[in-house]
Amino acid sequence: MVEEEAEIERLPIDILSHIFFLIPSFTDLAHSRSRWGCQITDNGLYEISLADCVGNLTSISLWGMAGITDKGVIQLVSRATSLQHLNIGGTFITDESLFAIGNSCPHLKSIVLWSCRHVTEIGLMFLVNKCRRLQSINVWGTRVPVDCFMGLLTISPALQIKSTGLMLNTQAISV
Repeated sequence: MVEEEAEIERLPIDILSHIFFLIPSFTDLAHSRSRWGCQITDNGLYEISLADCVGNLTSISLWGMAGITDKGVIQLVSRATSLQHLNIGGTFITDESLFAIGNSCPHLKSIVLWSCRHVTEIGLMFLVNKCRRLQSINVWGTRVPVDCFMGLLTISPALQIKSTGLMLNTQAISV
């Protein structure tokens, strides 16, 4: 099985996006689990966003992909309307991505924004206001002031917030 995984890592992103076209029931896109994830760019996310299965995706991990920006994330999430879990930690996204996620992903339950240093209080407030099913948010390593988290809890009292090694609202429902 390890050899099979190693083989897929060698495929160019355009081939992988064609594979996604052929698997309409595909629901979990985790680029970061293989070495090819670090090579994904906005163009690759655009190609993937065209696949029929994107509307069925419930989980996407773009963890640590330095080659992607708001442009690629917005393109992908705008078609991922069934998304429940999103990990975009370690990327350079801004509030623009959070606005797109809030507008496109009403079923979102958890999001990881670990070390997304360009995300602000405005983007987080918008996201939590729009994603009413959001149960968990990891904002560790962001530059958002701690008092913002109280505002998020005012909007969504059950929200679990992980920040700077602390878990706020641990009484909330676990994801």
